[in-house]
Amino acid sequence: MEDPIEALTSSFADAIGVPEFSLWLSFCWFGALSLAFSFHRGESAFASYSAAMGWSLLGLFFYMQSAHFVEIRDPLLVIMTAGALPAGIVLGIWEIRNWEMKDESMVWLRGAVAWSVIPYYIVYSIPILNMEFVEMTARSTEWLLEFAGLGSFEVGEMMVDLPEGAIAVSQWEGSRYFLTEPLGESGFFIPFNHSDGTPVSVSFILACSALQSMIIFVGAIVALSSVSWKRRARGLLIAIPTIHVLNVFRNAGIVWLSDTYPNWRLYSGSEIDMFDFTHSYAAKLASLFAMFLMATALFDLLPELHKHIIRITKPLTKMFAKSEAESA
Repeated sequence: MEDPIEALTSSFADAIGVPEFSLWLSFCWFGALSLAFSFHRGESAFASYSAAMGWSLLGLFFYMQSAHFVEIRDPLLVIMTAGALPAGIVLGIWEIRNWEMKDESMVWLRGAVAWSVIPYYIVYSIPILNMEFVEMTARSTEWLLEFAGLGSFEVGEMMVDLPEGAIAVSQWEGSRYFLTEPLGESGFFIPFNHSDGTPVSVSFILACSALQSMIIFVGAIVALSSVSWKRRARGLLIAIPTIHVLNVFRNAGIVWLSDTYPNWRLYSGSEIDMFDFTHSYAAKLASLFAMFLMATALFDLLPELHKHIIRITKPLTKMFAKSEAESA
């Protein structure tokens, strides 16, 4: 059964004569720019309406990605993307109804989300940047695997996944400076091989670079407008290199385990093999735990960040506390 929201979006794209891919990206860009505008305009009625539109459009954009994560059996990202639309609508309603409250934490949240989304989709939308991040990730993983003595590997040729099939980037006629056509599921990717040319069942795409995790911290720190740039720069110098190093270890572990135990299954008859288990479950949980520790470490340097997060999450903690009291 087709998702009604996805069907409505597809019909709208057909009606205005644009590819569905382009419409989705427009939701992202207009949503992020609306939030960025509302962040820099501060606490006013117009900024609140702009923020409401931004939350709703970004929620819709991320919701549209949930079908893909259902297909690849990534439960954590299914929950996060499917919940983005109702969360965006709720935030939008709150912004309009409470614009006179002058809540600086909500203003911070606008900037944190806007300056997380905008840099990521700049990299995604500019093929030459996209490919550089993919190649850096693959080569860093290759170096660590060989340095640790876990095998001899080589990075394959950069490929691009198009709707009609994957081809080498050297044969691709698309623009290197702006993405003008929809790509397949893998986008730009690099296959990984043993040094003798035997393929490894793992390829590297932009999502393997941990750019999303880095950008979350970039947005959260840059949006601390009351904090000096010197302190913000220190926070970024702690967060970004640490995330990159941890991600290289994560990727190396996934490659080695998937290659060493190709026939492993979670249980007899299970479709979850070693790659699915390490990539979609173990590595995701480990990454969330690492981000929690990273945030905790940054709270000493940037207590303002801690204050905003506590204020933003306060309604959720109250709701959980109330439900626990009622169940008791």
